[in-house]
Amino acid sequence: MTRKNKSKLENIKESSNYLRGNLTDELKKDSSYFTKEGLQLLKFHGTYQQDDRDLRNGKDRFYMFMVRIRLPGGRMTSDQYLVHDEIADIYGNGTLRITTRQTFQFHGIIKDNLQKTIRGINNSLVTTLGACGDVVRNVMSNPAPDEDGKQLKIQKVADRLSRLLLPETKAYHELWLNGEKIYSNREEVSQTESLYGKAYLPRKFKIAITKPGDNSIDLYTQDIGLVAFFNEKNEIEGFDVIVGGGMGMNHRKPETYPRLGDHLGYIPCNKLIPLVTSIIEIQRDHGDRRNRKHARMKYLIDDWGFEIFKKEVENKSGFKLEPFKLLPEFTLNLYLGWHKQSDGNWYIGLPIENGRIKDDGKALVKTGLRNIIRKYNPEVRLTPNQNILLTNIEESDKGLIEDELKSFGIKLSKEQSNIVKYAMACPALPTCGLAITESERIFPGILRDLEKVVEDLGLENDKITVRMTGCPNGCSRPYVADIGFVGRSKNKYSVFIGGDTAGTRLNKKYKDLVDLEDLVDTVQPFLEEYASNHKNGESFSDYWNRKDPESIKDTIPS
Repeated sequence: MTRKNKSKLENIKESSNYLRGNLTDELKKDSSYFTKEGLQLLKFHGTYQQDDRDLRNGKDRFYMFMVRIRLPGGRMTSDQYLVHDEIADIYGNGTLRITTRQTFQFHGIIKDNLQKTIRGINNSLVTTLGACGDVVRNVMSNPAPDEDGKQLKIQKVADRLSRLLLPETKAYHELWLNGEKIYSNREEVSQTESLYGKAYLPRKFKIAITKPGDNSIDLYTQDIGLVAFFNEKNEIEGFDVIVGGGMGMNHRKPETYPRLGDHLGYIPCNKLIPLVTSIIEIQRDHGDRRNRKHARMKYLIDDWGFEIFKKEVENKSGFKLEPFKLLPEFTLNLYLGWHKQSDGNWYIGLPIENGRIKDDGKALVKTGLRNIIRKYNPEVRLTPNQNILLTNIEESDKGLIEDELKSFGIKLSKEQSNIVKYAMACPALPTCGLAITESERIFPGILRDLEKVVEDLGLENDKITVRMTGCPNGCSRPYVADIGFVGRSKNKYSVFIGGDTAGTRLNKKYKDLVDLEDLVDTVQPFLEEYASNHKNGESFSDYWNRKDPESIKDTIPS
């Protein structure tokens, strides 16, 4: 493919000398921002250039940076957590943001502090390399510590894949670490990229691993979803493989759409690596490099047809896939509250609203977590639903930790409603460059109004997922939610109904261009009819997939 046939970004990547470009020179400049070419390469190093729209002064922008870490399975030590907590105060805006891919983001970092921030992260033996950009992003897995002899082994697979799929370029160490190899998942980093090539992938690529029945990682929204099967000795014997999930779409381009993954087949454990790398290589070689809105692997699969894609995977890997194994019904496990580990210790899952760890009024979440983690030295796990787990806690410390949590105003799971616990929102305004409208900042108010509606209807014990995004790219995975609010234009949203709590079904657009102040009123009739007419044991979305959402328009005044 010639340069003329490729998108501008493809040419930037290919000519970047393995992600170097002019970043070294740009870092030395007095300007508060990077050039258009530089900011594209920055993503591969784990950072996005943003500007705070609340602080704009006419045409002048207040530039800052979001930095994201790579944290397979969301697992970190207490010391690593404390380093990140400190970095957020010294260089960021004083908050830590848990993402829906089980990792941390820092917000509000200025250019002069960017190198110090990334170096500080690496000093804790965590990297930002490959946390963003057109590579395999953070590999997700079940967030809980070992309860049944299985989670720890799944975590090891996530760690192994993350090491294997990390970009090899030396540019990261040269640019941010003065050439030092403080953190590396490899013995040596390379001048070239044996997997990704000079131009890397056409778009971002997402992988997640779980066990049968547990869809805490939204398996069907991943480019590759893996379900681990265990033998009688509790060893992983193989994986069901799901391919082609992805949430992003564009309101004005019907050729873009959210998609759930397809069942590709089953492989024994020893064939995992060749299979995964073969799928990535196919996307690398055949994904659309002309149109980024058509570049995710889901579109390649649909353009080719699933059977052709599967045949190419088998040809590339050199072996036939076995039939997909039957799976038990998936559920969404938030891992909140107290749970006993297989080693006799305990862990506690704490709900973090919108994933934002901060001190807010009487709720001193950031201060409280810092003090408890420093005192009790738990391992920390971040979850795909933006919550936090404190693990390896001795039974004798459970009561003490609960008392400390209460003293800092940190809510336990039993003190928070289901409508809040099962909700997620993306950051959106004022800093995300893609945001059309608000999400995280206004979501708590919407949830409190929905909370009242649900309580009045006697549905407080139902598990109903509500997810909001400030644009259609779907970072909080709204298209598999029971209720999805997706930014459409200024203060207006598209309303989606009928995914499911387990994350195994796409919802449908019910109404477009709904004013922000009308969102709760728009979905209230759905909740009311469900409360009055659903069958015993029938979920909200099961009801609305049995009954067409369009039919409610006949009973609701316009």
